[in-house]
Amino acid sequence: MLKTSKGSFYKIYTANTGVKPKTSDVITFNFIQKTDKDSVLYNSLAAGHPAQAQIQPSRGLGDMMDVFPLLAAKDSALVKIPADSIFKGHEEARPPFFPKGSFLSFVIKMEKIQSINEAMAERNAALEKQKQAEVAAANAYVASHGLKTTSTASGLQYVITSPTDKAKPANGDTVLVNYTGKLLNGKVFDSSIEANAKAAGLDQPGRPYEPISVVLGEGRVIPGWEEALLLLNEGSKATFIIPSGLAYGDRGSGAIPPGSTLLFDIELVKVNPAKKTK
Repeated sequence: MLKTSKGSFYKIYTANTGVKPKTSDVITFNFIQKTDKDSVLYNSLAAGHPAQAQIQPSRGLGDMMDVFPLLAAKDSALVKIPADSIFKGHEEARPPFFPKGSFLSFVIKMEKIQSINEAMAERNAALEKQKQAEVAAANAYVASHGLKTTSTASGLQYVITSPTDKAKPANGDTVLVNYTGKLLNGKVFDSSIEANAKAAGLDQPGRPYEPISVVLGEGRVIPGWEEALLLLNEGSKATFIIPSGLAYGDRGSGAIPPGSTLLFDIELVKVNPAKKTK
């Protein structure tokens, strides 16, 4: 095996003649991370998505920036990083499967090399395609359930199912809210109502089943909720269809997958106006 100036060992299994990545390029690669005894710690292929990184000057062995510039697209390589170097200065973090003198190994397959502009254009196109698919799925849900929704400029859709003529809240007010949250496939992921939670088989140990308190305008809830609650009168009920851009975006949260449109059945139980300062 060859050794880089930083101290990594590597062996290129396939050496293609293509262009190799340069500083600021974005690389897409698959990898298998293993111990010396071939125990797999992570496999990006099994996880279903490759990794990406932007080529930068190497800051240490673990970033492999001393190896990536050696690989053309479709090259495969084995990289071995001395565990002693990784855990130097913080031995307490060394797991038992990396004893002294051992190596952290990576089997890498370089899938793609792009300029930063090419990578950004590809990402933006993928996001736009995902957004269009999300809008289509939400509209299909509305049509299949016969909902006559109102849409706001942000993309929020709603239907008031139980209106009242009581006051609406304003930013700064504290509201008490009962709710049940679902995905478009009908799966309930959260509820403040015990009967709904139990019917959905939710395991929420220690959860108090009561209206939650929200101070509007403080950003403590998702943007879709901030907008939705201002549309309701005290005592009213509504169903809201909240696009992912107003919810958890491409990150997701817990049982909510990335890019998910969310459905909320909401009751605005009470509005406690903010105390006015003199």
